[in-house]
Amino acid sequence: MAGLLTVGLLALLTRGMHLDGLADTADGLGCYGPPERALEVMKSGGAGPFAVVVLVVGLGLQAVCFGVESWVAVVVAVFCGRVAFTWCCLRSVPAARPEGLGALVAGTQVLAVPLLWTVVALAGSVFAVPARPWLGPAGVLLAVGLVLLLIRHTRRRFGGITGDVLGAACELATTVVLVVCAF
Repeated sequence: MAGLLTVGLLALLTRGMHLDGLADTADGLGCYGPPERALEVMKSGGAGPFAVVVLVVGLGLQAVCFGVESWVAVVVAVFCGRVAFTWCCLRSVPAARPEGLGALVAGTQVLAVPLLWTVVALAGSVFAVPARPWLGPAGVLLAVGLVLLLIRHTRRRFGGITGDVLGAACELATTVVLVVCAF
């Protein structure tokens, strides 16, 4: 129950924006057709089958992990989700469309910014699982690697990032850190 309540509280605190981004990105990546069509699907506001599956699995994993993790692991996972934003906003990452949140933040960060925040996450993650202090840093590094792969894929598929991709990156990083720490 604690895990489900934590997922619900985080959704309320973020007004569901990150979850919406995760769902829209899943539908966009699952859409056949040119980038314009995928971006149109993402902007439509409906939830397709890819969105539903990704939300059920992602929120399920988070709820299970939030229920068993130490509070330090939870803080590190949520923090790492926010670090994912900085990786998405590197100067080398363009916006997929000329308007929206992605266009406002794309290309605004120099490499030193996400590197610094990743080091902070790594330092804190050592305390996430006291019995196995290597699990937290492994989770952070895996999360950053998967976020970078997501960015690479969305650049190829959509031409860059959108606000939805930011939300998807945040949820991906949070979930990966939680799952690794749960081992």
